[in-house]
Amino acid sequence: MKILVSGAGIAGLASAIQLGSRGHDVTVVEYGRDLRLTGTPIDIRGDAVAAVADLGLLEEIQRRRVRMSERTWFVDSQGDPVAPLPLAQISDSADDIELLREDLVRVLADALPATARIRFGDSIAALTDDGAENGPGGGVEVRFASGRTGRYDLVVGADGQHSAVRRLVFGTEADHQRHLGVYFALADHPRESQTEGANAVYNVPGRMAGLFRYGGKAVAVFQFRSDPIAFDHRDLAAQKRILTDAFAGHTSWRIPELLDAARADPALYFTSAAQIHLPSWHRGRVVLVGDAGYCPAFLSGRGTSLALTGARFLAEELQRSGGDPAAAFARYEARQRPYVSFAQGRAESGRDRMLPPTWSAIAARNAALRASAAAPVPPAGGNA
Repeated sequence: MKILVSGAGIAGLASAIQLGSRGHDVTVVEYGRDLRLTGTPIDIRGDAVAAVADLGLLEEIQRRRVRMSERTWFVDSQGDPVAPLPLAQISDSADDIELLREDLVRVLADALPATARIRFGDSIAALTDDGAENGPGGGVEVRFASGRTGRYDLVVGADGQHSAVRRLVFGTEADHQRHLGVYFALADHPRESQTEGANAVYNVPGRMAGLFRYGGKAVAVFQFRSDPIAFDHRDLAAQKRILTDAFAGHTSWRIPELLDAARADPALYFTSAAQIHLPSWHRGRVVLVGDAGYCPAFLSGRGTSLALTGARFLAEELQRSGGDPAAAFARYEARQRPYVSFAQGRAESGRDRMLPPTWSAIAARNAALRASAAAPVPPAGGNA
């Protein structure tokens, strides 16, 4: 089959490998000019480990493994550690793998087969499915933002939480998005990249600011509770204003310094913690994979794993279907839906752990983590 994949993130790259290695002719179209490598470390959990093993990439991914949870602490206003961040406790198994998002993206991109290629700086502007869901004559006519056109047997929307494919085929984002009351931002902090120290997370009620060091980089991380905010996800200046306003008046710990880093970063990443809920992830010859179809919110820690299992299940069911997309898509959904339901159900607990709403809730959280931690809190002192 001739297949178009929208998006060169983890879901798109994994889909291209899985489909291309099974003999399909795959084109990945990516709005950005290059791969997006920024982001905090991610986790590969449960059956997603088998998905990367199926790609022949498990050994390389294990070689790049990091253990952020072993050196990450909640701190007080003086920077002194008060409780461990329970990343290890929320993993499902010792076999789960934590690694840098950049490393996983590079590993996947390097593994693309000769039957798959990426076209950067372009995106899908319009889709017309001819209605022949089954049979050799069916297809999707695509018009791209660049003015190009093409006809494909299948289109895979793997273009993230703000998916253009989902909007074009399933309706506006507001129809399917469930806001979880949290926003998240990530900014480069180059001045801290060469310094040593543990990763630190500091809370004020309903807000979190953190400094993480990994892979020779340092990043400022922010989360805050909020009702839905209307903004353009491509308007960087507006996003910086929203972030600054959310932390206005908070000057304890290193919050002003981290906000300065965010305002200076030309590639600030800002998004809402939101889930995507759809009764079906396919329509005609168009199918969604990863956050485009079933974003669980980063609070669950399972978005990467869902992207990897979804890509695998889709490719396997297309191979088994004998050229029947409708049957393949239905079986893909049946296999993937339980994973999605579980992951989306975990997001609420992640929010309450990271963003206690009051000072007393922050103190109670810290006390509970200290009591359950296997390792003692390290000696006080310094800025963590």
